[in-house]
Amino acid sequence: LFRKSLPRCRRINRMLSNESAPPPAFSRSNSQVSMDSTSMEDFWCEVESIKESSEDGSEEATLLEFKPADEGELEAEWLQEVGLSTLISGAEEEDGQALLSTLTRTQAAAVQKRYNTYTQTLRKKNKHTVRDVRDIFGTSDPSVSSQLSLLNVPVSPVPSNGIQHPGQKPVWNSVSWVASSRQNRNMLWFTLKSPFEALPLLLSQDFCHLAKSCLDCGLAKGSPSVTEELSYEISFSESITILPKIQERPKNQRFKKEDSALPNFVVRQSRFGLTEVGDLSPEDMKKIRYLSLIELTAFYDALGVELKRNRAERVRGRENGLFGVPLNILLENDQKKVPGIKVPLIFQKLLLKLEETGLETEGILRVPGSASRVKNLHQELEAKFYEDTFDWEQVRNNDAAGLLKMFIRELPSPLFTVEYLPAFITLVEKISKIKLQLQALHLLIMLLPEANRDTAKAFLQFLKKVVAHEGKNKMNLWNVSMIVAPNLFIYKGKRANQQEMQAAASTAHIVRLLIRYQDILWTVPSFLISQVRKMNEAAMNNSKRQLMFDKGVRKLLRRKTMERERPERPEGAVTFPPYLQSDIPEGVIRVYAPLHSKVSMAIQLNSQTKAKDILARFHCENSHGSSQKTRSQIQSLHEIGGNIGQHCLDPDAYMLDVYHANPQAEWVIKP
Repeated sequence: LFRKSLPRCRRINRMLSNESAPPPAFSRSNSQVSMDSTSMEDFWCEVESIKESSEDGSEEATLLEFKPADEGELEAEWLQEVGLSTLISGAEEEDGQALLSTLTRTQAAAVQKRYNTYTQTLRKKNKHTVRDVRDIFGTSDPSVSSQLSLLNVPVSPVPSNGIQHPGQKPVWNSVSWVASSRQNRNMLWFTLKSPFEALPLLLSQDFCHLAKSCLDCGLAKGSPSVTEELSYEISFSESITILPKIQERPKNQRFKKEDSALPNFVVRQSRFGLTEVGDLSPEDMKKIRYLSLIELTAFYDALGVELKRNRAERVRGRENGLFGVPLNILLENDQKKVPGIKVPLIFQKLLLKLEETGLETEGILRVPGSASRVKNLHQELEAKFYEDTFDWEQVRNNDAAGLLKMFIRELPSPLFTVEYLPAFITLVEKISKIKLQLQALHLLIMLLPEANRDTAKAFLQFLKKVVAHEGKNKMNLWNVSMIVAPNLFIYKGKRANQQEMQAAASTAHIVRLLIRYQDILWTVPSFLISQVRKMNEAAMNNSKRQLMFDKGVRKLLRRKTMERERPERPEGAVTFPPYLQSDIPEGVIRVYAPLHSKVSMAIQLNSQTKAKDILARFHCENSHGSSQKTRSQIQSLHEIGGNIGQHCLDPDAYMLDVYHANPQAEWVIKP
């Protein structure tokens, strides 16, 4: 059935590509040139394939609507999501106070703007005075009061910089997601109507011009690939305020499909090294999420682009099985079998199968497998996978690719959560500068739940390998992006109108950025880590003050035995760092290695000592005494405690700088 629709798909896309740019001068195969000349064909044919797989019963789906919340309600949810629920409840929470004390100027302005909108809406609804934020926290701490004072000053509108026109509606003012369910069998085909039903519109000259214009990115034709340095020392929103006026993307500017159109980015490595998402403790990553959402909001405010959070109806997925099960439940079930696993076993196995035998298969991901075979394999996997009786040798590569895409589509919630996806698509359509798009996407990755982020990373690593084998499989970065986009970002559209065609190209462009820059996107910006350190320090200071207060109360109740109490340090006395309170001199750290024969060592640091130098010294000292298992494990130096929960250090991190940033930390070598 699908093969019959292919000629129809190609005819329409050829009409959209009659004036496509000529192919590059270097020689290419005929099939590759054909794929380039009909760039949107892969996208729409994949949509058609998804629709047909639903109609034949191999997938069962229901529609999830994502609609913006009402004003005021949306701001209240935003404040709760960034960890500032205290501004709504009125309860005194140390975490909220610590968070406010770390905000940059643009971040504080973003909080102020949302809080003002929330309070104004509340007054209109309830007609009573809303509690002043200074009454919630008090202003005894100058570092906190300077931030809180912002929340009580009328906010000035952020200049639009010529980006957003008044009254202009975003392309994706509502989004829908197709997810697995066992209840509604006929929803998918109704919402994913064929794009070919809009044939009269597609044949119009204006729309053909628009469709072709959606395919190029903001770089000029023939422009060489450039290398640009990225710095994480200053927050993205703060750096925008010192940039020249940012111009809006011209209405018909095109996304260039050539891989060379994307610039090369190099991250400027600080003396603290680079930190990946998995290098921080879950507690610190929770704070990173709070700060990322505040920073993302401030970033959009600085660009003059509206950021709205879509609210999703919660659809309950299955609690057992493989397909249509929420990622967190699937991982809980898998961790009973393999403790510590971060990516679902079935997803890992599908990726492994394709990596072992399918990377060189021509048209992998693009050429569909047999619908009947995929359906039978789906049922067989559900029955035999956990019993380890499923025969993977029988699975053909294209069928395995079909199962992989089916797994992603049937997730009850999208792999890349769509709360802020429409806002990002709006940014892509309005701002042509790739660096700004990448910064926004970077913050969105930081917002993902841990299970989604780890699974997405595994998927993108596989896609990168597919692109690396382009010479054999004829799948370049743009082809892969066209195929993957509908499976990740299925949206509602009764026909392929102009806005939907633009959004189709935008989603493919997003996937292209995810694949190309995944190593950058999974690196935690250093300015966020610095803010987490400040949050933890502020929380510790608050705890110390509370502890001192509690001790004072107890002393009053136990005056007769006061001599037994330890004398308190007078208020305002200087607190010396640990290295002055112990026998370890300044600039010397004691490193612990519990798995080695020599479990600790005092090491004198200098300005050139790196984490890898300490690891090498321990390896040399313990090369004969440690067990074979310990020697074979890849171990890292961890910074634990002080102003960080736990931090796996980059081997190139300069230890004296890290030590000065956190002198109270413990230093442990472990896997």
